[in-house]
Amino acid sequence: MNPDSATNTIAVELHDIRFTYDSGATWALDGVNLTVRQGERVCLAGPNGSGKSTLSRIIAGLAAPDAGHVTLLGNNVFDDSGAHADAYRSARHGIGAVFQHPEDQIVTTVTEDDVAFGPENLAIAHDDIDMRIAMSLDAVDMSGQREADPTRMSGGQQQRVAIAGMLAMNPEILVLDEPTAMLDPQGRADIMHILDELQQHGTTIILVTHHRDEFVNADRIIRLDNGRIVQSARGNTASIPEMDESGTAQEDNPIAKSNIANGASKPTSAVPIIEIHNLIYQYPNSSKPVLDKLSITINEGETVAITGHNGAGKTTLARLLCALEQPQSGSITVNTIPVARQRANGNMQSLKRADREKLRATIGYVMQHPERQLFAETVAEDVAYGPRNQRLDEAQVDEHVSQAMALLHIEHLADRSPFDLSGGQQRLVAIAGVIACQPRILIMDEPTAGLDEAATTRVHNLIQTLHAQGITILIISHSQAEIDVLADRTIALDADRNVGGKVRDAEPGSAVESAGSKNLHTLGSGHAKGDVRENRSFMERLDPRVKMVGALAVMFSAFAIRSFWQLLVAALLTGMIVATSGIGVKQLFKSIHMFLALFVFCGLLNVFFVQSGNVLTNIGPIPITDDGVRIAILYACRFVAVIIVGVVFLATTTPTAITDAFEALLKPFAKIGVHAQEIALVMSLALRFLPTLGSEAKAIADAQAARGGSIETGTFVQRIKAMVSIIIPVFAGAIRHADNLSLALDARCYEEGIARTHWRVMSIAKRDIAAGGVVVAYVAALVLIAGLN
Repeated sequence: MNPDSATNTIAVELHDIRFTYDSGATWALDGVNLTVRQGERVCLAGPNGSGKSTLSRIIAGLAAPDAGHVTLLGNNVFDDSGAHADAYRSARHGIGAVFQHPEDQIVTTVTEDDVAFGPENLAIAHDDIDMRIAMSLDAVDMSGQREADPTRMSGGQQQRVAIAGMLAMNPEILVLDEPTAMLDPQGRADIMHILDELQQHGTTIILVTHHRDEFVNADRIIRLDNGRIVQSARGNTASIPEMDESGTAQEDNPIAKSNIANGASKPTSAVPIIEIHNLIYQYPNSSKPVLDKLSITINEGETVAITGHNGAGKTTLARLLCALEQPQSGSITVNTIPVARQRANGNMQSLKRADREKLRATIGYVMQHPERQLFAETVAEDVAYGPRNQRLDEAQVDEHVSQAMALLHIEHLADRSPFDLSGGQQRLVAIAGVIACQPRILIMDEPTAGLDEAATTRVHNLIQTLHAQGITILIISHSQAEIDVLADRTIALDADRNVGGKVRDAEPGSAVESAGSKNLHTLGSGHAKGDVRENRSFMERLDPRVKMVGALAVMFSAFAIRSFWQLLVAALLTGMIVATSGIGVKQLFKSIHMFLALFVFCGLLNVFFVQSGNVLTNIGPIPITDDGVRIAILYACRFVAVIIVGVVFLATTTPTAITDAFEALLKPFAKIGVHAQEIALVMSLALRFLPTLGSEAKAIADAQAARGGSIETGTFVQRIKAMVSIIIPVFAGAIRHADNLSLALDARCYEEGIARTHWRVMSIAKRDIAAGGVVVAYVAALVLIAGLN
């Protein structure tokens, strides 16, 4: 507790706050009154769906209530006359917000650029921004990931980047919505230490949390239930009882109370049900495997905890077991099913459709992000998806659904849309959907992250009940208390740095012993999903304005190629571009192989429809002429050149650099009313957003596949129908991401027409002049050859 931390100055004042998501049918907040003084640390607690996240957004100035009075940092932002935009804008300059889902808070695809975005909007001096980036990333132990792509990091790593982005803005008030939910123990300790230091420097902290150990240095704990403040206590009060949805108080330590009412646990057998040998998996663009020669055996009926630092490969291992990813080498056998096998030539053998169907009936997978695992119109329909794919009759489906929902106490949510639920409720629905399939093996990735204590107890009781029934369970968890209660043994994918980075395999509470794996991962090694090369290529070092204009000139001029001499010049330039890009031939082919069908189609179009020239042969009534073949080759090759140049440009230029270059090139048109800055931002968000939509579609497809959906194992027609059916949930996901990204822009103080500092200063160097000269010479050569012909 910090009795002297608060001052007499009021930072936040709320009176009679009401907020509704459904036009007043229900109230997420109903009559909330709260005053927070500068320098205070206030924890918001309460069951899932109690209104904590909604209240935190109002305090952060990211949402306006439907009624009441709101004053933030002395700004009267909302009263009886409504919201005051200028006051909100002023208040947000002093408030930082860290969201529950960090991936929606990240606005660029380079870590240091993302951290710089907020200070740029605050027009902080360039040198000061550089210092803030370094200090913020160092504070969250992400200095080694400055050039990494945060959109491809683990959830815990993304949360660190999101927090760093807020720290760099140096806010007077910092609002955090469950910031440690996806972090490992060391990460949680690091974040709480950061909050301690911030509070010592006078920062007001509003922390939404379910973790009682995070109450320790709080000045006040505010407990909400059903949209109302039901209890307020002065600091360090771990004795506040948590209540379930009916309002019944729980014991102080519900984890310790978790037990089964069905008698003793069924003993585990000595029969292996999961066998992993010499497994190697490496992320794209990473220089080191995240799983390196991993060997694990899990016996039937065991409950095994998988632990490790954020980014250690825990989720990747789960996806490999479910055949949602394929390793580079090694073998995986699940219940005698050959999930991954290496051929004699070293290539990995694809899983046969029949084996894939058997695997889906054997393994149930509760994913890390439950909102991506839900896709039906109602909760009951979503839970029923898996049982229906098992070809059960409707009576059996109803029985499975009822049992699963009863086990998790979510029967009252049956007719609700899963997209309208709180994060904790969504997680319970996702678990029910997998349990309804009655798998022999259950993999749960952070099953209690974001759950209140009552819901956590339900999940623990469920796991123990399934364990007693002989189900094999793998739990990915950062909670040692959870592991001690539930697991028969623990496997750590990244060991203590003092023991050489080996896999650890031990009974709960015992000393950890090496299981004979080789250097899987060490935090801070500088290698994680999304790493980029430290030594940048010539093409990467070019000024983005020169590169953008040059790429467009080369791509558009390719469509004017009419002769093989012109094509030869284009081929030479394209080869030079690839050679200076630092992109390997294999990587380049992977980027363009999806266009091969278009190349073939483009060629055939000309072969079959160009009738001029000498006839070489006939295919039925269609003559094939030498002109047709020549033009087919010419058009296909110039199309290849256009695609390669475009791929190289996108691969060697970050979205931030593209945005800055585009804005700079549009600036002269600002005099005639063109909103250069806003157009550039839209372009930047599109570049950031499109991969997100792709990830959303893949996540939903994976969720359907994991529950036996026809999107993976059905006939061609069934798979097409299944792919079409994911359009609606992907669209719903797109709207959710768009809403959250707009909030992220507000939280990072982006405003239309503001004067922004650009941390990355663009300048023309000798290499840029040389590159521009090459492009001019190339275009001139094309024109000259055309004139000679």
